[in-house]
Amino acid sequence: MRLVVLGDPVAHSLSPTIHQAALEAVGIPGTYEARRVDSEGMEAAVRNLRHGDLDGANVTMPHKALAASLADSLEPTARRAGAVNTLVRVDRSIVGHNTDIGGVRTVWDWAGLPAAGPVLVLGAGGASAAALLALEGRRLHIAARRAEAAASLAGDLGVDAEVTPWGSAVAGAVVVNGTPLGMAGETLPARVLDGAGGLLEMAYGSGPTPAATTMAEAGLPVASGPEMLLAQGALSFELWTGRKAPVGSMRRAMEAEMARRHATREL
Repeated sequence: MRLVVLGDPVAHSLSPTIHQAALEAVGIPGTYEARRVDSEGMEAAVRNLRHGDLDGANVTMPHKALAASLADSLEPTARRAGAVNTLVRVDRSIVGHNTDIGGVRTVWDWAGLPAAGPVLVLGAGGASAAALLALEGRRLHIAARRAEAAASLAGDLGVDAEVTPWGSAVAGAVVVNGTPLGMAGETLPARVLDGAGGLLEMAYGSGPTPAATTMAEAGLPVASGPEMLLAQGALSFELWTGRKAPVGSMRRAMEAEMARRHATREL
């Protein structure tokens, strides 16, 4: 089985580690590689997938909307999100899925985030769309640097979400960071975590984000970016293979690789 993750940047991705571990754990011969691509590279990868040169693909920033347009058909929640993070070949047809939506629900439970109460989603891209759909029915707030982009996303999704000024806090809310802020050590706006009830990071970088560290030190529940990656990755693996994902093996491999990278940085 030949699998890839497509994006830019992608060198930091832990997906090859977790999926290689998954393939080995269930006894499926195969490889999973990271492939940095632009839009033309995305089109070429989809051709490879259609012709059987690849068996499946994950898609990360900034190509999730492009992946949706390149798929032959979309699973209903992916169609609604307008974003695809998993491409599956069915015969010679490419089906687009969005496992970020199910991944949000899964990692929410893993982290023990509050089952009720407000949620503040940061950002107006594909990750934020997945979070809004996953949490539909909660008291949702959305904030982006451009308020019109936040309003447009909620409207396009048909989700009831109040647009909140960028940088403002919502008392008691779980903050869902759907932006890249934190991947390279950036901080969230100073006030946004004030009075928050928890944090879900949709992306990850070389270590815990400043926001995750702040919330964990305050004793509040945090769903980290790597755990989010693991949750959605397990769902992708099941779509490609029809086998139950070996989450324990995937997590152990991910944690070992993160520890290796941390040790390497400190040498």
